[in-house]
Amino acid sequence: MKKSSFSDQIEYNDDKIVTKVILETSFSKEIRIVLKRGQSMKEHKAPFPIIVHIIEGEIDFGVEGETNSLKKGDILTLDSNIPHDLTALTDSIVRLTLSSKDTASRVHKVIDK
Repeated sequence: MKKSSFSDQIEYNDDKIVTKVILETSFSKEIRIVLKRGQSMKEHKAPFPIIVHIIEGEIDFGVEGETNSLKKGDILTLDSNIPHDLTALTDSIVRLTLSSKDTASRVHKVIDK
């Protein structure tokens, strides 16, 4: 058994999005993405399917040019290689589930673009 928390040591940063791998298993990586209002991740693709869960706040989640408003508690899945982007409408915490075959460093590269 592994145990961790999405609520511990949350750090908002005015200059950049903050990510942290919260839990890693044999089948997934659970990543916390902390965004201040107005921060965004430009359009990108994931090489494997992902799950996005809004823990706190509201975001606009763009998928292939269509914007979807997501709020606390919303969860979605996205197949691999689908262009998507997101923008925080309020200070937000997002749970991103990646395949164990994917890398957290890929997420960091998207943020650093």
